[in-house]
Amino acid sequence: MGVVVVAAGSGTRLGASRPKAFVELRGATILEHALRGVLESAPGELAVVVPEELVGEAQQILARLDLAGTRASVVAGGAERSDSVNAGLRALTDASRHVLVHDAARCLTPVAVFERVLAGLRAGAEGVVPGVSVVDTIKVVDASGHIVSTPLRQSLRAVQTPQGFARDVLAAAHAAGAAATDDAALVEALGYAVLVVEGDERALKVTTPDDLARAERLLAGA
Repeated sequence: MGVVVVAAGSGTRLGASRPKAFVELRGATILEHALRGVLESAPGELAVVVPEELVGEAQQILARLDLAGTRASVVAGGAERSDSVNAGLRALTDASRHVLVHDAARCLTPVAVFERVLAGLRAGAEGVVPGVSVVDTIKVVDASGHIVSTPLRQSLRAVQTPQGFARDVLAAAHAAGAAATDDAALVEALGYAVLVVEGDERALKVTTPDDLARAERLLAGA
């Protein structure tokens, strides 16, 4: 199993002076917290995708961690998320039949989530994503702001990462060149079925200062 950790975003909404993955969170960077969680899942390969100017710093972070036999590399990302995922895929060898794509911003994701995604793939799913139930009532609105429909809440999930796929399925989805906010949408667009497994509230995505504060509280056990 290979894991691509996407950490190439600017993180503008966080309001930090540097890319989000390199912002400190209780004594370590967001990226370091994320990589510790990834390595608990014991991947055979790991590709960390970061801004080109921070490749060296990411390599230093990796050097501080216990890779436990994991083949790890750091590569420069691209202008779009799909470019970064493709760069990570190219860094993995053909030995990785299954690939998990993980956002570094979800730096507190428990290892159990990785295990559930991987179990789904090993059971034969072509794509597996973690998701949590939606507690709010969701409305679909049109361009003018009027409600179009109200989906049944019990059918909705807020999806997280890692998102796992058969390697050839993920490669084909990215080769199709479509635009999407996550890899599952690209795979769905090709007609593949994607399984949803249980996510975890701790796998929040650090996007805003409020998210960072919440992550700090979680790490402190508050």
